[in-house]
Amino acid sequence: MKKILVVIDMQKDFVDGALGTPEAVAIVPDVVKEMKKKYDKVFLTRDTHQSNYLETQEGRNLPVVHCVENTPGWMLDKKVANAVKKLDEPVILNKPTFGSDKLAPAIRAYCPPEEIESITLIGLCTDICVVSNAMLLKVAFPTGIHAEEASNEIQFGYVRRPTHRSRPYDADRFEVCNHRYTA
Repeated sequence: MKKILVVIDMQKDFVDGALGTPEAVAIVPDVVKEMKKKYDKVFLTRDTHQSNYLETQEGRNLPVVHCVENTPGWMLDKKVANAVKKLDEPVILNKPTFGSDKLAPAIRAYCPPEEIESITLIGLCTDICVVSNAMLLKVAFPTGIHAEEASNEIQFGYVRRPTHRSRPYDADRFEVCNHRYTA
């Protein structure tokens, strides 16, 4: 059975660039740590826009130019890029919108759905891009989408909470205040 990791949009513009935050910078070590764990295959997505971004539907609703292809902000965060170099044949997919229509077919090309034990997602823009990709993968594969814990942005940093309720005190900690992101 295969364990798959999907790293969503860990790009300079989302970490410390046009849409970056100190909190996004703070989760980079956790993403790198997760990438070092034993996965059979790692897929990465890159939010990819063109120079006419502000003329697109997304650009009109979020008028901040970001992740324009082949610009420094489009590149993976340096620490993440260094971790990618140590992986065995990672797959990097560019996506022009929140969810990638290429991700599920790429995973299917790697192995049949019945051979997948788990798909773990980690990354930035959780309320939009990670959730969009999780929903597309859930439709495409009859497997559990695994997220052991979530990092929720709070006023001065972030707090980690489990995404399961296996112990009584986990159920008590399930609700969390959240500012802009959950990772």
